[in-house]
Amino acid sequence: EVQLVQSGGGSVQAGGFMRLSCITSGLTFGDSDMAWYRQAPGGYCDMISTIGKDGKTWYADSVKGRFTISRDNDKNTVDLQMNSLKPEDTAMYYCMVMYSGGYCGVRGLGHWGQGTQVNVSS
Repeated sequence: EVQLVQSGGGSVQAGGFMRLSCITSGLTFGDSDMAWYRQAPGGYCDMISTIGKDGKTWYADSVKGRFTISRDNDKNTVDLQMNSLKPEDTAMYYCMVMYSGGYCGVRGLGHWGQGTQVNVSS
């Protein structure tokens, strides 16, 4: 069974930083492309960053230059370092295995973490 367990998150003031982690099991992590999504209240499930099995990264314009995705193939983890946080970064954040399908917060479809709430106050 594929499992993704997230840690991190919480509340921070604007300009602060936070790190999210996602520990995976039950998959060949080194062969998996990984992504982070987020969903703000009333908003869409938006992909914000990806990291390929080759280490190649991609960032949405909204987080580029502030967020850094990384992976550790020995520990089967993918992390998201978030700096210079803004109130508009407030959302539920999800890690997922790319191309597995599904949607933010919908269980039973695709391979997703359980979600982690990030609140950024002004």
